[in-house]
Amino acid sequence: MTNEVILTCAVTGGHNNQDKHPDYPITPEHIANDCINAGKAGAAIAHIHVRDPETGVRSGDPALYREVFDRIRDSGSDVLINLTTSEGARFVPGSADAGIGGEGTTLIQPLERLGHIEELKPDICTLDVGTFNFGEVIFVNTPEHLRIMARRIQELGVKPEMEVFEPGHVMFARKLIEEGLIDAPPMFQICLGIPHAAPATPEILSVMRGLLPQDANWSAFGISRSEFDIVAQATAQGGNCRVGLEDNLYYSRGEFATNAALVERAVRIIRETGREPATPAQAAERLGIARR
Repeated sequence: MTNEVILTCAVTGGHNNQDKHPDYPITPEHIANDCINAGKAGAAIAHIHVRDPETGVRSGDPALYREVFDRIRDSGSDVLINLTTSEGARFVPGSADAGIGGEGTTLIQPLERLGHIEELKPDICTLDVGTFNFGEVIFVNTPEHLRIMARRIQELGVKPEMEVFEPGHVMFARKLIEEGLIDAPPMFQICLGIPHAAPATPEILSVMRGLLPQDANWSAFGISRSEFDIVAQATAQGGNCRVGLEDNLYYSRGEFATNAALVERAVRIIRETGREPATPAQAAERLGIARR
């Protein structure tokens, strides 16, 4: 176990929860500023989705990713940039014909999901390793599509963060590694508490951690009220952790959070366990990322 904990801040997600928080990051400027401030507070990685500035709903617009990316880099922040590739994976069976996507379906071809990764070549991008019920929709990541995406991410020289939402996802991620589609050392994010996926419990965290390859760099997060429980548990087990408004809107009961405040609290927990938050340079070295 290394002493440094790689802390990720997921500043804004793809959920339609923007109306539940009075100052939710929606515009590229706001998202970028929250990434920069999270870095100052102790996060080594900023995990980024983008949203339509007018409506607040999730977006896959490459121009929005470009603006966020450029604002962070132009600020002089050295926080590692992790861009999502999850947009374009939702399926809702149609009411008249279940084989045709109904309202809420966003499915696109796998390489289309990587358009902004092709353009920007961030330090890290996500690879959601598996299909599952994500709330009330199906989050579709088939083996064929994942192989296509993994191969192209590898060719681009971007580090894939393999997001795993249940134990079977870990097993398929190991298959990708065996097939040579994921370079060593692999990077995993154990995602807990998402409705209809693995719960945020110590038992599940231990099981999923136990399935990981021995050389894996791993992190975990829990959503909502489980956020800081998982920070403490992952840190105590030698892992890394993630916080942010994507996962939890509140600092305490009835008190809305900011991304920076969530990071600061996670840093205190990390230090209470006798460890230290990793700098972006330390995180890049451990993850095998060559900074551009």
